[in-house]
Amino acid sequence: MSVPLRRLAYVSDLPPRDDDRDPTDPTDSDDAFEGIVDAETDRDPDLAVIEAGSRTLRTQAGPPQGDIPARPTDPEVDRALREVETELAGRWGETKLEPSVSRIAALMDVLGEPQRAYPSIHITGTNGKTSTARMIEALFAAFDLRTGRYTSPHVQSITERISLDGAPIEAERFVETYHDIKPYVEMVDSQQEYRLSFFEVLTGMAYAAFADAPVDVAVVEVGMGGSWDATNVIDGSVAVVTPIDLDHTDRLGSTPGEIATEKSGIIKPDATVIMAQQPVDAAQVLLKKAVEVDATVAREGLEFGVVARQVAVGGQLLTLRGLGGEYEEIFLPLHGEHQAHNAAVALAAVEAFFGIGSQHARPLDIENIRKAFATVTSPGRLEVVRRSPTIVLDAAHNPAGARATAAAISEVFDFSNLIGVVGASEGKDMKGLLEAFEPIFAEIVVTQNTSHRAMDADTLAALAVEVFGDDRVQVEPRLPDALEAAITLAEEEGEYAGGGVLVTGSVITVGEARLLLGRG
Repeated sequence: MSVPLRRLAYVSDLPPRDDDRDPTDPTDSDDAFEGIVDAETDRDPDLAVIEAGSRTLRTQAGPPQGDIPARPTDPEVDRALREVETELAGRWGETKLEPSVSRIAALMDVLGEPQRAYPSIHITGTNGKTSTARMIEALFAAFDLRTGRYTSPHVQSITERISLDGAPIEAERFVETYHDIKPYVEMVDSQQEYRLSFFEVLTGMAYAAFADAPVDVAVVEVGMGGSWDATNVIDGSVAVVTPIDLDHTDRLGSTPGEIATEKSGIIKPDATVIMAQQPVDAAQVLLKKAVEVDATVAREGLEFGVVARQVAVGGQLLTLRGLGGEYEEIFLPLHGEHQAHNAAVALAAVEAFFGIGSQHARPLDIENIRKAFATVTSPGRLEVVRRSPTIVLDAAHNPAGARATAAAISEVFDFSNLIGVVGASEGKDMKGLLEAFEPIFAEIVVTQNTSHRAMDADTLAALAVEVFGDDRVQVEPRLPDALEAAITLAEEEGEYAGGGVLVTGSVITVGEARLLLGRG
């Protein structure tokens, strides 16, 4: 049954699950699940079913590696890219902000307003933005739309931030785009009190590259906040708000409601707002903003949501309720309940873009939806990069993200001796993050990445000792040493004891670990 969008009018909650089916029980399988098992493993199918049923997925291959580009093989291209990276690094970094869109608006003006050459979906929130953006991008591709995706930060290569047709922009094109807009950037620099920042220039490059492609639709993730974020010179016909929690509290506010006030700035007149489940105070702020600008709202758990989910080999099998109806047997090759909710948000956003729920009351083609979700990757998000012992990378960097990751690890893997490798950035609530991981980590190896923003390993270790105690904390300031120490600790109980390593705490730490482990 289709569910029309309502302007702040409540509809019934999600239908109850079938009492005979436990969506969290991997042993509760069906024909579709068996088909996924066959597709996802090249080993004996009976053994695969047994392992899936026992949740010992640590012996399975991880999800697809994703689309993280390596350094250019052409020395000249690599040199040119490094020169651009150096010039960009000479500008204000992403953590130094002057809350205004005046500079990026001036750049868009001299560039001829490239951001208005295509419709956009704008995404804000605290956690899940990049994964949701990737899912939206995959869904559009399944319907033969050319996409541009702008996300941040990058895991390994700066070119990841700007994607065309589901793949990071080529290094040559990245360099060309930079040099194309550089004279205009310098013009704006000379007229403004402050030069354009690193993030503002990259945003200008993305919008110019999308117009030049050209793309049919842009999927744009905010850098921080919403109202004064550099991306907020677009008029997104669909505004997506992923779960809001405490992060960047020094800039955005100390409560979810205060943070939502800033993030609600992406909601434009007559837009459709796709709202993930939110804390009450955040939801109130977002709904009030929607009323003020006459936007239409669809809320997770009311107009759309996750009906059922079950763990599957290499991911999970979902039933989603969208704005136009129910979508069954959706395989998502990502782990964790939070990714299922991201999938529901992404599906609703694409439906809203196509007018479903307002202009139409029919579901999208189910085969296209299945095909799209089955191709989704999200590097550095519960990504298995090595086995024996299993090494998992996850970019959780705040308590809410850590809680979601810890829950997913407990659900999917059968670790009996999980070792954490944690490296963080300054200014984060690391004690809260460590407390979220404490129940699942046998021991923790504290380290630091090579970024100038990295939290000192000894400072982080002092917090870790408060949470874990002296006997469960080891300090290795160099990440390569930390990885080696963690692998040794994971293997202490023997080859079949269920040892594993989770590298987390920062996107930068995860990116550097990914390179060290041969995924770059």
